[in-house]
Amino acid sequence: MTHSRTPTSVAVDCDGIRIAADIRGTGPAVLLLHGYPETKAMWDAVAGALADDHTVVAADLRGYGDSAKPRGASYAKRDMAHDQLTLMRELGHEQFVVIGHDRGARVGHRLALDHPHAVTSLAVLDIVPTLHMFENVDREMATAYFHWFFLARSDGLPEVLIGAERETWLRSRFTGRRHDGDALPEAFDEYLRCFDLDTVFASGADYRAAATVDLDHDRADRADGRRITCPVLALWGAHSYVGRNFNVVETWSHYAEQVRGESIEADHYLAEEAPTATTAALRRFLAGVEMAS
Repeated sequence: MTHSRTPTSVAVDCDGIRIAADIRGTGPAVLLLHGYPETKAMWDAVAGALADDHTVVAADLRGYGDSAKPRGASYAKRDMAHDQLTLMRELGHEQFVVIGHDRGARVGHRLALDHPHAVTSLAVLDIVPTLHMFENVDREMATAYFHWFFLARSDGLPEVLIGAERETWLRSRFTGRRHDGDALPEAFDEYLRCFDLDTVFASGADYRAAATVDLDHDRADRADGRRITCPVLALWGAHSYVGRNFNVVETWSHYAEQVRGESIEADHYLAEEAPTATTAALRRFLAGVEMAS
């Protein structure tokens, strides 16, 4: 498929789960996966630049954006990763780079582990692995990431409370971001449009999976000595919780064989707070891995 830098929007049936994506550019394939509580719109500035010499697919995860949001479905990262693998295959890409932020990076982590033949390289933005986070909980982590534990509740309380004040909750997720003093990202209205009750329920299921079945999968990988074999780039915000509290490259080196890393002058939302620096770091990484191959 040939595309310009102006995105073409598609919706693909991925084994019964409809996944929405924007496609632009030509060249080697790159899959962009967003974080919580965002959509594929978070990548607009980065995707446009990468599309100069790549086919860029920015996808909504199951449960988010314009993708399907089935209640009662699995939101294990293994299943969310399978959606994205199927999407890329349906679009004609048997091998591709994955770049993920936040939840999307966790899906990318699982995708690279489960499908090493498909993922040629992986970039993870402002995370350390889920298992490492849960095994290093302290007061600061529980305070900064309180939503992990709140959203993981299975009694329906998060859905009731967030559902009653969706915009208030959504605004609270961007407190402290560094972007010319603005409190909200440019794509906030798009995030709000997509943050319906189905997303509220789906995202709760996403976080419950992270605290349960995802940890089972991660512990099984560790017991088997499974690590990511493709090149990994870890980017983090100099002012984010991750950047302030972890040696990010060292941490990822326990989960991947080839890791390099770089700090970005930003808080958590690198692609929106510092799109130029984030794009430059990603382009250097892509050029390096493509030259090596």
